[in-house]
Amino acid sequence: MLRDRVLVIAPHGSYRTAAFIQAANKLNIDVLIASQGEHSIVSDYVQGLHIDFTDEAACIKTILAEAAQHSFSGIIGTDDTTTELAAKVAAKLLLPHNDPQAVKVAQRKDLARLSLKKSNAKIPQFDLLTTTKPLSEKTVKVKFPAVIKPVALSASRGVIRVNDQIELQQAIKRIKTMLLEERQIDESIREILLLEEFIPGKEVAIEGMLHHGELDVLAIFDKPDPLDGPFFEETYYISPTSFSEKIQQQIKQTVLQSCQSYGLSEGPIHAECRVNERGVWILEVAARTIGGMCGRLLSLGTGHSLEELVLLHAMGQRVEMKSLESAAGVLMIPIPGAGILKRVEGLLEAQRVPFISELSIEVREGYELVPLPEGNSYLGFIFAEAPSAEQAEQALRNAHDCLNIVIAPLWKITAMSLRGA
Repeated sequence: MLRDRVLVIAPHGSYRTAAFIQAANKLNIDVLIASQGEHSIVSDYVQGLHIDFTDEAACIKTILAEAAQHSFSGIIGTDDTTTELAAKVAAKLLLPHNDPQAVKVAQRKDLARLSLKKSNAKIPQFDLLTTTKPLSEKTVKVKFPAVIKPVALSASRGVIRVNDQIELQQAIKRIKTMLLEERQIDESIREILLLEEFIPGKEVAIEGMLHHGELDVLAIFDKPDPLDGPFFEETYYISPTSFSEKIQQQIKQTVLQSCQSYGLSEGPIHAECRVNERGVWILEVAARTIGGMCGRLLSLGTGHSLEELVLLHAMGQRVEMKSLESAAGVLMIPIPGAGILKRVEGLLEAQRVPFISELSIEVREGYELVPLPEGNSYLGFIFAEAPSAEQAEQALRNAHDCLNIVIAPLWKITAMSLRGA
């Protein structure tokens, strides 16, 4: 009897790929990786389907040819760069999928804001700027303090709070320089920046799963540290949330309304909201799972890993949720400064803190550390499980206090012109 087979479309080197392979093995599902991994040293990429993401038509043709030889039970795009392609392929194979245009809207902060504005969702005042034209006070239609950000990056990269015109000019210059390195983003998109009103309040992250337009909320994570800028590095995720059931329902309805505005109806979503005395504000909704290792927290409430849930959904199956039996949290260990990582001291002491379940340092010694807003990774992760959310949070803070991150300065060589005598 042939086993179900799922195609996972992933950028080469995506940190999400291994988790999907592990989940497929646990579910007794065959998985094929489609990626630009022809010359990879990782066997799952080498043995997978080799496609060129720069030629979408060819990608679809190659995948459909493979499906004709051996059918797929589901199609998954792991990252923002592959979710739209996955939706287009799944549509052609009549498998569960989102409207590709809806996925595109979710990937682009400018399109998302315009879509939400049409639906009268509660969003910050915003304006779209371009890096190709000089900025003047007359062209800025958003009141300060404000937040400026690229429209096609995730994980708070390039997101900067600005309090006046001078800070805005400086931030635009900084973001423009950073985007020059993002070759995978079309140049016309790199030129667009989103400027929006800064919304004070407590921020939450929502992980959910859409089934035929219905939203199952897997978890609402509190972010207990104030995220007031100038940069917006996420650190603590704590569950269950401290918000009342009434506020939780408002959060769910706000996220669902946003999904409907985009046109999303199937699969995983990761959303960010701010909550204050004026209500629940939607910041963004992505048509993918949470990044990094944070998805491990979801297994506590479902009995399945997040990747297992995504695989099952891609195959048309819906998992019944179970109530959380304990609180949990994760600290995405922030990078305290730029330089070369020498070592991390205090690991054993941190691991001995009560309620700490796991500590993982993801950056190797000798590698360069780049903090936000330019950076795109964390130093590592600390996980905690405890009887209460307050105990889980305090355990993470105590463990973090044990760490001493030793960073050496990075000396960069610049070219110099030599003049002969």
